[in-house]
Amino acid sequence: MRNLLNFLIKYSTWFVFTFYVLISCILLVRSSQNHHFLYLSSANAAGELVYGTVSEISEYFNLLSVNRRLQESNAKLQNEVLNLRNELAQYKVLLQDTAASAWNIDRFGYIGASVINNSTRHPRNYFTIDRGSADGVRPGMGVIDQSGIIGIVDITGRHTSRAISVLNQSQRFSAKIKDTPYIGSLAWHGGDPTVAYLEEVPRHARYHLGDTVVSSGFSTTFPEGIDIGTIIGRVKTHDDTFYVLKIRLASNFKALGSVRIIKDQLKHELDSIQSFE
Repeated sequence: MRNLLNFLIKYSTWFVFTFYVLISCILLVRSSQNHHFLYLSSANAAGELVYGTVSEISEYFNLLSVNRRLQESNAKLQNEVLNLRNELAQYKVLLQDTAASAWNIDRFGYIGASVINNSTRHPRNYFTIDRGSADGVRPGMGVIDQSGIIGIVDITGRHTSRAISVLNQSQRFSAKIKDTPYIGSLAWHGGDPTVAYLEEVPRHARYHLGDTVVSSGFSTTFPEGIDIGTIIGRVKTHDDTFYVLKIRLASNFKALGSVRIIKDQLKHELDSIQSFE
C-alpha cells in the first residue's frame, strides 16, 4: 500500500495533466459540432481499422482449415476425372475387341497431404509429407500437386512419409509427349529446379516447342496423362538414334504445399505379375 501511495505521489503531476487533457477534449468535442463530427469520423476510422485487422488475422488462422477442405475437394474431383478417363478407356477397349476384359473404373484414388519439408539445392532432393502408413500411404506411390508430377514415396512412417523428388539425379520417370506414342525417360541433371530432360525420344518422333509432356502410364506409380512440363528446346547429342528434349517443369518445386498421393488398387497385382519368372 505504501509503495502504491509513493507511486501516485511521484507521478501525481502526470495524472493531473492527463485528467485535464481528457476533460478539455470532452468539452471541446461537446461545444463544437465540427469537432464532434471530426471525433466521430476518427473513431469510426479507428474502429474500421481495428475490426479490419482482427478480421484479417482471423482469416489467416482459418486458412489452414480452408486449405485442407479445398485439398480434399480437389482430390475428390481429380479422382472422378481419372475414373471417367478409365471408364472411357474401357469403352474403347470394348469397341475394339468385345472379348477384351475391362479395367476397374475405381482403379485409382487419392490421399490429400501437405509438404512439411523440402529441398531443391542438392543433387538428390527429397520432400516430406504429413501422411504415413496409418493413412494408407505405401512406398512406390506417386505424388502430384495441382500442376503435375512431383515425386515418388520411398519411405513411410506411421504419420509421415519421405518422397523422392523429380529433382533427384538418381530417379527417372516414364514420360511421353502428349497425344503421341513417343515415350522417353524424364531425368533431372541438377542445377536449375525448373528444368528437366526427356531422354531416349525416338528420332522419328514429331513434336513442337510448347508441346506438353505427361506421364506415360507404363507403371503403377502414375496414371497416363498427368502433366509434367512443356518442351522448350532440344539438346544436341552424338546419338543418332534418340533425341534429348529440354522440359520446363510444370510444378514450382521451391513452393510445394498441398499435394496428393496416388493409390493404384491394382498395384500389388500388377507388380506380382511383372515380377513373376
